[in-house]
Amino acid sequence: MIMHKLKTLHKLPVLKCWKFYSIGAPLPIRNPEVHHTKIFIDNEWHKSASGKTFPTINPATGDTIAQVEEGDLADVNKAVAAAKKAFQFGSPWRRLDASERGRLLNRLADAIERDKSYLASLESLDGGKPFNDAFFIDLDASIKVYRYYAGFCDKIYGKTLTVDGDYFSYTRHEPIGVCGQVIPWNVPLLMQSWKLAPALAVGNTIVLKPAEQTPLTALYVAELTKEVGFPPGVVNVVPGYGHTAGAALASHMDVNKIAFTGSTEVGQLVMEAAAKSNLKRVTLELGGKSPNIVFKDADLENAIAASHFGVFFNQGQVCCAGTRLFVEEDIYNDFVEKSVEMAKKKIVGDPFDSKTQQGPQIDETQMNRILTLIKSGQSEGAKMLCGGSRLGDKGYYVKPTVFSDVQDGMKIAKDEIFGPVMQILKFKNVEELLERANNTKYGLAAGIFTKDIDKAMYFSSGLQAGTVWVNCYNAFNAQSPFGGFKMSGIGRELGEYGLQAYSEIKTITMTVPQKNS
Repeated sequence: MIMHKLKTLHKLPVLKCWKFYSIGAPLPIRNPEVHHTKIFIDNEWHKSASGKTFPTINPATGDTIAQVEEGDLADVNKAVAAAKKAFQFGSPWRRLDASERGRLLNRLADAIERDKSYLASLESLDGGKPFNDAFFIDLDASIKVYRYYAGFCDKIYGKTLTVDGDYFSYTRHEPIGVCGQVIPWNVPLLMQSWKLAPALAVGNTIVLKPAEQTPLTALYVAELTKEVGFPPGVVNVVPGYGHTAGAALASHMDVNKIAFTGSTEVGQLVMEAAAKSNLKRVTLELGGKSPNIVFKDADLENAIAASHFGVFFNQGQVCCAGTRLFVEEDIYNDFVEKSVEMAKKKIVGDPFDSKTQQGPQIDETQMNRILTLIKSGQSEGAKMLCGGSRLGDKGYYVKPTVFSDVQDGMKIAKDEIFGPVMQILKFKNVEELLERANNTKYGLAAGIFTKDIDKAMYFSSGLQAGTVWVNCYNAFNAQSPFGGFKMSGIGRELGEYGLQAYSEIKTITMTVPQKNS
C-alpha cells in the first residue's frame, strides 16, 4: 500500500526506486516461531471461554500455521471490562502525564523496530505478502505512525473562547473511553498502528480484534505493549470471527467508540450495531473502486509504472487500488502494450524469496472470488491480454491479469475485485471524464497523471475522493489524513485529523466574579 520510500526519489522511475530499496534486505526467518496464540486481556494471556480455537493458514501452501484461541462474546465482555476499569477516572492510565504516553508509544516503536525482521517474517507467513514488502514498507510505515503520534501526546490543545457575558469559557479535548477496533487482513501491522497509535495518544483504552486470517502479528504487538510498560487493561486483543467477536464489540454497551476497516457491506452492519446499541462513535474505512486517470501529456513511463504499482501492490489486495484506469485515446494502445509487458514480467511465488514481487491471495475464498470476476470480464466482452487463471496447484496464487477495452458498465469496472487484476478503460471526451470517474458508490482515492497543472487542479478538485494523488499513486505518510467519501467510509485516520476520531470536546464555562461596587 505504501510508496513512502519512493516519494523521496521522485526523479527516478518508480520501479527503479523500489528495486533500490530492495537491495540489502535482511534475510527473512522462513519458519518464524509463533509465540502467541491466546487472547490478550489485562496484560495476561487467556484461553477462550468456550475452549474453541481456529486455524490460521499459510496462504502460500494452504497449511495450518497454528491454532488460535477463538474469542467470542464472553471474551469480549471480559476484555471490555478490563479496558473500562483501566479508563476509570483516577486510574494509573488516566493519571499518566501526556508526555509519558508519548514515551510509551516511542518505546513501542523501538520494540517493533528491534523485532522488525521477525515481524516481517511473521506477516509474510500469515498473510502471504513478499517479505521485502513487509519489511521495507509495512514495518517502516507502522513504526513511523507510532513515532508520529508519540510526538502529539502532549500537544493536544483546547481553546479559550471569547463569549458574551461575565464568563470564562474554554474547551478540553478528552479521550472517548473504551474503543473497539477491528482491523483487516491485507496490511495487519499497518492497520494496527493506524488504530492503536492515535487512540493511545489521546488516552483511550482499547479492545482490538484482528482479522481471523492474520491474527499473529497483532498478538505479538500486544505482548510488546506489556513489555514496554502500558498498564494492564489499556490494550487488549481478542482474536476471533467477525460475526461473533466483531459483532460483540460493535454492539457492546460499554464500548464508546468503534473503528472498522474492511468491506462496505460489513461497515454498514457495524454502523447499524453502533446505532442500535449505545450510539457509539464510529470510524469506517471501507471499500473502493478508485479512478486513476492518465492524460496524453503525462510522463508515460512514470504513469505506467505507478499505475502498475497502484493495482498490483500487495497482490492487488488494497482498498484504494487504482483499478478503474482511464487512459486517453491517443496513448491508449501504447499504455496497454507496456502495461501487459510489465504484468507478464512480474515474478509470482514464494513470499520469502527475495526475487518475488507477488505472493498468494489471502485464502481460497478470495482467490475463487477473483477468478469468478475475471470470468465475468471475459463474458462481458473485455479483452483479457494476460493472466486470468490460478498459478500452480498449491497455495492461492493468481496470475497478474490485464484487461483492455473495458466498459464502464461491466462488473469488473464496478465491483471491488481486491486482486491482481488491471482494468484499462479508454477516454476521448475530457468533458465527460469527471462524470465517468465519479460514477461509483465509492470515493476512497483517485489518481491523476498529467504535466498540466491547471488540469491537475481542476480534476483533483472535481474528483469525489478522500485522497487524490497527482503523478504518483499509493503515496501515504503518517502526516496526511486518509478516509473516504460516499460509501467508502466515515471519518479520517492518520495526521492530526486522526486524533479527532478518538477525542471528545468538552466545553467548560465559569462565572467571572465582578468587583463589588
